[in-house]
Amino acid sequence: MSAPDIELVAADARVAVTAAIGGALAAFDWRGHPVLRPMSSAARASGDVRQSACYPLVPYSNRLRDARLRFADRDYPLARNFGDHPHAIHGVGWQRAWTVRQATRSSATLVLDHAAQGADALAWPWPFRATQAFALTADTAHAMLVATLAIANAGAAPFPFGLGWHPYLPRDPSTTLQFGARDVWLNDATVLPRERRAATGPWSFAAPRVPGDVTIDNVYCGWDGSATLASAQADRATRIVADRACDHLVVFAPAGRDFVAIEPVTHSTDAFNRAAAGATDTGMRTLPPGATFSCTMRIDVSALR
Repeated sequence: MSAPDIELVAADARVAVTAAIGGALAAFDWRGHPVLRPMSSAARASGDVRQSACYPLVPYSNRLRDARLRFADRDYPLARNFGDHPHAIHGVGWQRAWTVRQATRSSATLVLDHAAQGADALAWPWPFRATQAFALTADTAHAMLVATLAIANAGAAPFPFGLGWHPYLPRDPSTTLQFGARDVWLNDATVLPRERRAATGPWSFAAPRVPGDVTIDNVYCGWDGSATLASAQADRATRIVADRACDHLVVFAPAGRDFVAIEPVTHSTDAFNRAAAGATDTGMRTLPPGATFSCTMRIDVSALR
């Protein structure tokens, strides 16, 4: 794909939406500078959603151990959807084309129908409809993108689910990160949770600080719902705020790279399997037939001075 499907504009803010590539965002710019990491023309042409600015996580976030899901005393095999990685990851929304249901100058709504038939049942065993709504506003002081993600159970049986987003933000040597959280999960070699600790000391971002030279790829629990990246070099502060449903935050800050991913999500990694094994406080939810669940994220950018 050589160009975005939709371009939203409000004052000096612009958002590019690539519905055909995972329902992802290709760009969010303000005053001509990137708020989210821009997707290159080559990545759009190849359909590489992992190089986008932001993509949806539906019907779950992060990894499910060994590409298997245990729910209601039954095991469901899932397709391994991330190369030779041993676990299933991020659901199906990021790997499917979405349909544009409506678009205006500053808003858009996308829809994804998952029938769970044939090979698609290995991606996710239950049918659902997912909806993304985007609304862009801006004035002389700031710009804000509001994203709402919803999932509706289109089948006759309940299923476990989770929602979230995977936004990538530019990072430079002056970039600081700040957010509040109660705990953090330390991972094994395949990025599955193995030990829960208090988010204190080197794991705390209660005060703004540079992410550092060590890769962070961890789930924080008891997130307070707000995270701020500030860059003195770019003279910009970007605040990500999510509603109370998203009380987990995944922070992916690979050492030596020019981006940070700040991911508001509704549950911890491998929540469904861990809940089936008796774990509590995983964020797992169950969606009854005919029910709908939604959550909202705001990305707000303003100048530091």
